[in-house]
Amino acid sequence: MVVDDEPSIVTLLQFNLTQAGYDVVTAGDGLTALEVAEKEQPDLIILDLMLPGKDGLDVCRDLRFKKIMTPILMLTAKDEEFDKVLGLELGADDYMTKPFSPREVVARVKAILRRTAQPETASESNDEKITIGELEIYPGRYEAFLRGTELDLTPKEFELLVYLARNKGRVLSREQLLERVWDYEFAGDTRIVDVHVSHLREKIEENTRKPLYIKTIRGLGYKLEEPKKK
Repeated sequence: MVVDDEPSIVTLLQFNLTQAGYDVVTAGDGLTALEVAEKEQPDLIILDLMLPGKDGLDVCRDLRFKKIMTPILMLTAKDEEFDKVLGLELGADDYMTKPFSPREVVARVKAILRRTAQPETASESNDEKITIGELEIYPGRYEAFLRGTELDLTPKEFELLVYLARNKGRVLSREQLLERVWDYEFAGDTRIVDVHVSHLREKIEENTRKPLYIKTIRGLGYKLEEPKKK
C-alpha cells in the first residue's frame, strides 16, 4: 500500500513496485489510508509523513492503537532527526528521506517482506520458547511475556528482542543489529537501533537507568543477559 498526496510519487512507486511483482493499492490522505488499510490488510505500508486530513504520524499511531501491526516504511521530506525518531517511536519500522531512488525503495520493501514472511523452520517453530530471567519469548507465535504478562511490542521491537535473546551474553554492535534485524545496510544510521532498544527497555526494565536485561557496552553496542539474582 502506497500513501502519498503527490500523484507523481504514487505513480512512480506504484509502477516500480508493480514491475517488481507486487500488487499495489494507494491512498492520497490519512483518513483514506486508515480505511484502505483496514479493508485491504496490506502486507506493507509505504506512508508519507506529510498528508492532508491526518498526517503520517497520526496514521501510524492510529494503526498501532488498533493493533494493526503491518510493517510501515515512513517517507519524509524533512531531514530533522526529530521526525525520523518520532516516527519510529510511534511504531514505524523503517524510514526513508525524500528524494529517494525507486530502486532503493523496492530493495527496502523486499528486505522488510523477506524478514516478516520467513517460513518457520524446525528450530523456529511455534513451540520454541526462550526463557531469560522472567522473560518468556515465543518467536514462532510473535509473543513475549514478562512475569506472565504479555508485552505489547511492535513487530520490530519483537524481532530485536528475539535476536538479542538468541545471542544472549554476546555483545552486538549497532551495525550488526542493523544488518541482522533490519536486513538492510543503513549507511551507518544507527540511531534507529538506539530508539528501539530504548523502547524495549521501557517495556521490560523496572528501571531504565539501571537495566537488568539489555546492557549498553560503551563504545561497542548492546547485549542481553540473564539478570543477576538479588
